[in-house]
Amino acid sequence: MTRRRRLGAALVALLMGAALAQPLVSPLSNEDLPRLLAHGPWPPPPVHDPSNRASARPAAIGYGAALFHDTRLSRDGSLACASCHQPARGFSDGLPRSVGLQPGTRNTLGLDNVGQQRWLSWDGANDNLWAQSLRPLLDAREMGSSLAQVARTVRGDPGLRDGYRRAFGQDPGADDEAVAVDVAKALAAYQETLVSPRTPFDEFRDAVARGDRQAAAAYPAAAQRGLALFLGRGRCYVCHSGPTFSNGEFSDIGVPFFIGRGQVDPGRHGGIQVLQRSRYNLLGPFNDDASRSSATPTRHVLLEHRHFGEFKVPSLRNLARTAPYMHNGSLKTLREVLRHYSELDENRLHADGEAILVSLRLSEAETEDLLAFLDSLNAAATR
Repeated sequence: MTRRRRLGAALVALLMGAALAQPLVSPLSNEDLPRLLAHGPWPPPPVHDPSNRASARPAAIGYGAALFHDTRLSRDGSLACASCHQPARGFSDGLPRSVGLQPGTRNTLGLDNVGQQRWLSWDGANDNLWAQSLRPLLDAREMGSSLAQVARTVRGDPGLRDGYRRAFGQDPGADDEAVAVDVAKALAAYQETLVSPRTPFDEFRDAVARGDRQAAAAYPAAAQRGLALFLGRGRCYVCHSGPTFSNGEFSDIGVPFFIGRGQVDPGRHGGIQVLQRSRYNLLGPFNDDASRSSATPTRHVLLEHRHFGEFKVPSLRNLARTAPYMHNGSLKTLREVLRHYSELDENRLHADGEAILVSLRLSEAETEDLLAFLDSLNAAATR
């Protein structure tokens, strides 16, 4: 065992010792405690993306924030990134499916904590945040711009040109593609700062970690029962794991992937194909990480039949702000989401579907408890 692993194991043991020294009056079992502690602490350390030289640079973050709200980056000047990613909605849009210059086929994912993700979008078609930021600028259904238009806009406006110079230490050059990618890198630097606030769950989790029974008792009893279901019989923690409440991977959960008559959304299967063809993936020429160590997951990703119909496991943090739910926005409320898992038709899962999924057959009381727990993942603070 390496020294780092020994220290990590010692820390876990210390936390567990504190948590177990004074057993809490709670429906949580001792078996649940390590699963509980694994969902924190929060907030996470600040992000620094080695593939993006603008990452964590204050001037680039400020420039990216301005670009995020600038409609001139769209083809007809009518849309900005913020048109679909609205702060009050967890940087989503509240619509079942996105609407840009044309109607989309998927729900708009929120951007809270997006800097913590390895794969971006419902299908993981991008392996870095700056490529994901470039995609909607160029997609005809979304902002419908072009590399040339983005670069021309930056060069032609004194404010944008000065912002570029502050962010990157030089004027925008003659290469349209390089300038547009830098715009996306500034957008990514800003989005890395979008971290959701602490929640009542975080206060409870930390109280348990330090063995503080009095502070833990402030967490509602219904939320504790819902958390016990989440960590126990429901096995929700298997996919919604870690401090972000997502394992960052992809699953088939029995939500139909038909878009329309004769059309299907291949999900992760199609996303891997796009990723492997992309000029902007971490194996491509625009990765600022000279070692390419950040590209290791991309180098080893494999296209398999099981990926068809799989979609990203979303974070559960601040989820009250990102309704409706699922990749196609088909479920309007969290109660409908719980009903989906409660009454899951396991026959809808294709042959390689998640073996962990079974119909939960939740009682009304269990549903209410899970809703109370999910509500505790929402931050009271607003931006």
